[in-house]
Parts: sequence; structure tokens; C-alpha cells
Amino acid sequence: MLLHAETTGEGSETVVLLHGMTGSAESWWRVTGLLADRGVRVVAIDLPGHGHSPRSQAMTLPGAAASVAETLDAMDIRPTVTVGHSFGGLLLAAAVATGRLDPGVAVFVDAPFASRGGHDRVAVQAEYQADRASRTVDRLRAEKPHYGERDCQVEARAASRFDPATAAAIAAGPGGTWLPRPGSIVVRADPSHYVDDATAAALTASGVDVRSIPGAAHSVWYSHFDPFVAALPEVFDR
Repeated sequence: MLLHAETTGEGSETVVLLHGMTGSAESWWRVTGLLADRGVRVVAIDLPGHGHSPRSQAMTLPGAAASVAETLDAMDIRPTVTVGHSFGGLLLAAAVATGRLDPGVAVFVDAPFASRGGHDRVAVQAEYQADRASRTVDRLRAEKPHYGERDCQVEARAASRFDPATAAAIAAGPGGTWLPRPGSIVVRADPSHYVDDATAAALTASGVDVRSIPGAAHSVWYSHFDPFVAALPEVFDR
């Protein structure tokens, strides 16, 4: 499956951005603008069942990871840096671990590295449908005080384009664990639901560079944009 990608800016270096569940390529709008202003080409991808990318009720997590790699291959892109947030980070880890993608510098933002799989498809699809319905501009304004007005508009639009059936197929399919390789970077909220202290310590011991941003939300760049940029000179100081 080839995915929809938004390309912004021009330059000899390319940063690839992979959003989280219910998001879209547009979720990175502020990051994309900063990088493009600094002379970097940015490729932000809509993951399967998100944004303008295809839907599939037969999609699996390994298949979604492969779709990211296939899309970059079709675009003839060799990333300088690849950044994956949450679910996008899990797909990045799977694509790298299976040899499908050379990410350049791999950056994982508050991402899990394992999926249990085997969820009840009907039940989890209903949960995704409820989540999609709840992500309106008004609800986001009320429940995400760290969101600016454009953030609320962007995330509500992403939710309206999110396909619960594709996401449910992935959740019902096979799970697995895909750990980042040594030299990768993990930026986590602190505290984090996905990268707790024990996980952070284990990653550090394996040669992964873990960087924590105290008080940040799960979408770290929405709540703590300046600390997020400062934490990643490999991405932003180009």
C-alpha cells in the first residue's frame, strides 16, 4: 500500500515525520514549518487509515510498517532523520527492526515498542469510533489546554478522516515487540504512560539515548514546543 505524503521545503537533507493514532501528517504543522524555514525538506506521511491514505480492513501492524517503507522507496527518499510519534514510532521501530527501512537517525517520541495484538475487532472498533467522535474542536479546547487554536482545528480534522475499521484490523492482528537499535533517540514525556522509568533505564542500557521532558503531554511538541526543539539538535540544528 502506498500512503499519502505531504512534502514541504527544499534541501539536501530530508526529515520524515510519522504521526500518532488518530492524527495526520498535518499534526506536525509547527515542526514542518520550522524545519522548512531552516532549509530542510520535510516529508510527513498519513499512516494507513489516516488522513488521505488508503483504508484496509486487512491491515496489520507489520503491513502498516511495510507501507511506510514502500512509500518512501516509491518517492526515492533516503531520510536523514525519521521521527515517529506514538503509533508512528511503533511502526518506525517495526520497519527498522525488520530491515524494511533505513531511517537515518531514528527518533521516537513517547512511543511504545510493543503491541499485544489479538484484540476483539468489534469492541476495539467501537472504542475507536467513540474516540473519533469525541475529538471535536470544542472538546479539544476543553480537554487539551496546551493546544492552540490551530492545534484543535488540525486534530479535529485528523479525527474526522480517521478510519476506525483500519485501526481495529491492526489491533486485532498479530502483535510483537520491536526495540529501537543502539544509537536511536527516544524523547519522552516525564512521566510517560508509554516509556516509564524502568523502560527508559532498559533502553539506555541497550545504547538508546533517552531524553525526558518533565511535564510534557504525550504529544510533546504540542505542550512543550521549545523544549522539544532544544532536545533534538540532530533534527533541528541542520
